[in-house]
Amino acid sequence: MSFPILRPSLPAWAVIALLLGLAIPAQAQKYTTALGARFGGGGGGGYGLTLQQRIVNNTTLEAIGLAAPREWSTTLLAEQHFGMLGPSLNYYFGAGGHAGRNRETGPFYGLDGLIGAEYKIPIIPLVISFDFKPTMEFRSDDWARFPTAFSLRYIIVRRRTGLASWLHNRP
Repeated sequence: MSFPILRPSLPAWAVIALLLGLAIPAQAQKYTTALGARFGGGGGGGYGLTLQQRIVNNTTLEAIGLAAPREWSTTLLAEQHFGMLGPSLNYYFGAGGHAGRNRETGPFYGLDGLIGAEYKIPIIPLVISFDFKPTMEFRSDDWARFPTAFSLRYIIVRRRTGLASWLHNRP
């Protein structure tokens, strides 16, 4: 008895994307507020501070203040978090805008996208993340930038789960 060779109808990347999309969002993000440092790579990344605040389930606002040798900028992003491979590892994506000042060319502003992954370190209140944040620039010599960055955040307010959440939310 022979079996016909089955050809997959979806490419491998589509299957992976589907599985990631089916990740359980209720497991994502184990904190409410986190503050830390951001260490940028090439493409205008800079160094600075990052503050994340959960506003609704699995959605955060992130404020980033960056300084580089020739400029400074502030960014505000809305992000959606999704659980991946357990409750401590998340991937996220988002969008927002930024404004800043360059020493030579003056003020600039633009639009930002964001995709990244974060890991909540067990037992200690730290989150590490790595992201890619492409930007479209207005009033700048650069029309687009493609920075990557590593962030280390301290969890200021943990997310309530289980009995603590039930006690807090009951009438």
